[in-house]
Amino acid sequence: MATGGEGRESSRAPANREQAHVLNVAHTLSLPCPPLCSGRGCRSASVTPVGYLDAASAEPLHPAAREALLVALDEGWADPARRYAAGRRNRLRLDAARAGIAEVIGARPDELSFPASGTAAVQLGLLGAAAARRRTGSHLVVSAVEHSAVLHAAEAHPGEVTVVSVDRLGRVDPAEFAAALRPDTALACLQSANHEVGTEQPVEAVALACQAARVPLLVDAAQSVGRVPVPPGWSILVASAHKWGGPPGVGVLLIRKGTRWRSVLPADEREGGRVAGFENVPGIVAAAAALVARDAIAADEAARQRVLVDRIRQRVPALVPDVEVVGDPVHRLPHLVTFSCLYLDGETLVTELDRAGFAVNSGSSCTSSTLRPSHVLAAMGVLTHGNVRVSLPLGTTEAEVDRFLDVLPGVVAKLRDKAGVSEL
Repeated sequence: MATGGEGRESSRAPANREQAHVLNVAHTLSLPCPPLCSGRGCRSASVTPVGYLDAASAEPLHPAAREALLVALDEGWADPARRYAAGRRNRLRLDAARAGIAEVIGARPDELSFPASGTAAVQLGLLGAAAARRRTGSHLVVSAVEHSAVLHAAEAHPGEVTVVSVDRLGRVDPAEFAAALRPDTALACLQSANHEVGTEQPVEAVALACQAARVPLLVDAAQSVGRVPVPPGWSILVASAHKWGGPPGVGVLLIRKGTRWRSVLPADEREGGRVAGFENVPGIVAAAAALVARDAIAADEAARQRVLVDRIRQRVPALVPDVEVVGDPVHRLPHLVTFSCLYLDGETLVTELDRAGFAVNSGSSCTSSTLRPSHVLAAMGVLTHGNVRVSLPLGTTEAEVDRFLDVLPGVVAKLRDKAGVSEL
């Protein structure tokens, strides 16, 4: 199979046009560096806006995804459930994309379905697992720092929910989590890494405790997939393509073979009965192309971004008075850092940084617009206001980070002066 821009001729020609299409799809999804990169590496073709530092909310569309999406929009419109030629070809596209994503994550293709978003994947995964284990009980266990999608889905479940606390770094204690499991526990939920502060969770240790208690574990890996390896031991895994450079509108729901799950929706024949409706084939193909391309450089990019984030973690407290950098300094995602500035409102700080040319976030990407304190930071016992989350997209340069560090002190000083607060 060809890699990069140079192909290798097969020893014999494909038997028919369909076989040729299968080879073409497999070739496309296996490209570690799409043609748009001209062989210079994926970062050279980046379309990331200058100053965009909010990849934890959405990663800009990867060049491989854009190319695959444009092709699939033209050719991938037919119903993949139909038996005529156009439908069969689209089924092959869908199957190849499913196989590509499953291989990167470390799952079987038939364990993977595609809801319309990561939130929909959470809702289907959590409520479906709980429904299937009704005879066991209705008790759920979640961490205090789960994404709001998980917490809202747990609230919608008609049963008791135990919330496991975290330490000041945002990590659960595996022993405390294990102690929360009961004979009537239907499901446990633990994210792979936190979406606000980047702290990685002890998923493997918690998974062992869940296996011993015969409780399935749902892992929200939205921030990990495409960046770092997904920890083993999960029973259900959810993610979202727009977090790794795929298009929005493509969620990922993986249910391990042997895990009991029952749809909470009316019966539908699509996606093995797990997700209803016509599959978004162009979006799924583009998502797979982005993930396969990202995976080829993930380790190197993670190492490079970790250096840049370490620079932010070290320099911000030195440049700006009364700042606390939160989250684990070592066991964390490579691209994300959050710090809190005393005496300031986070939304005001985000707005002023936007005026200075930087797109960052404050608190949770799904709750910041509500002006409520971040439930993650509150659970950690750290400052809940005046926080800024910086998350680096693919290809962020040292020069961009340094420019942010040059601008930040003046922005903070200006806002504190407006608020009548003197910096020490």
